Amino acid sequence: MIVRYFAAARASVGVDQESLDLPSGTTFAQLLIELASRHPESASDSAPRLAELLPRCSFLGNEVVLREHSVQLSGDELIDVLPPFAGG
Repeated sequence: MIVRYFAAARASVGVDQESLDLPSGTTFAQLLIELASRHPESASDSAPRLAELLPRCSFLGNEVVLREHSVQLSGDELIDVLPPFAGG
């Protein structure tokens, strides 16, 4: 599974993307817990911790919106972590 981070999420974790080896059947909720535990502190003084940011983020799994925390993942998804964006 590849997780890509955008904007404030990228600033929080300090990388554009990372590869995770999670078993098939891992739920979306379990993925969120894993991401927060991998990055307990912010990589930037100006960015929030990932655990604080995740509840406000939108997520895409293979370009499809992920909303239900009970959704089971196959383990080979491309996950995009999209924090709220400002502007217009």
